[in-house]
Amino acid sequence: MSNTLAVSTTQLTKIFGEKVEKQVEGESMRMSKHNCKIIFVHGLGQSSSSWDETASLLSKDIKYASISLFSAAAEEKITYENLYHKFKEYCKQETEPLNLCGISLGAVLSLNYAIDYPARVRSLTLIAPQYKMPRLLLKLQNMLFSIMPEAYFQKDGFTKKGLIRLTNSMLDLKFEDKLSNILCKTLIICGEKDTANKRAAISLKRKIPTANLRLVKNAGHEVNVETPQWLADILNSFHADMNSPH
Repeated sequence: MSNTLAVSTTQLTKIFGEKVEKQVEGESMRMSKHNCKIIFVHGLGQSSSSWDETASLLSKDIKYASISLFSAAAEEKITYENLYHKFKEYCKQETEPLNLCGISLGAVLSLNYAIDYPARVRSLTLIAPQYKMPRLLLKLQNMLFSIMPEAYFQKDGFTKKGLIRLTNSMLDLKFEDKLSNILCKTLIICGEKDTANKRAAISLKRKIPTANLRLVKNAGHEVNVETPQWLADILNSFHADMNSPH
């Protein structure tokens, strides 16, 4: 499958529910003297547990929540618009400015939110991001999905129709003209082998004045799964730098 949005099927969990609650219950042990909390947002083909190893390697001064985007029960209602609405509702529950860290679809949601609510976002980490959807690649991807057997999708709780609906709902997303809205410190990350997203990551760095770019050697699309120690080290450094006096 294409790595454009890391699209594959996975075991889906309750939207913004079970995983978040489990992480939040343990967050009292992860309180930061700088009140630093990272909100991890996974991509298609992943789940909230895709961040587990990275999260386990974070500095003890950093707390985190790893949210779950999808629910098999709500699958027929999943579109980008609905996911973004749920994401906004989750973010409203946070009283402090947000440190968002998203990969692929999660990066798109995080970028969207930082554009719409710049004063609510303290920092932004975007892994394998897109700011203008690659329409041709997504259409080709959906053509491949359309000829694949339904059982391939159902085994993980998603339907072929539902997945195609979600990717179709993203075809017209364009953030290029609104990137100047982003005010927070931004870190863009992409695997050097992630050819579908590397060009967009490099271009996005040029378009966000507050952004820095890190390319990960020998890594593909799923940096959080492939190189969790490297990612944790970068996040520790990124947030330590923000919290240090200047």
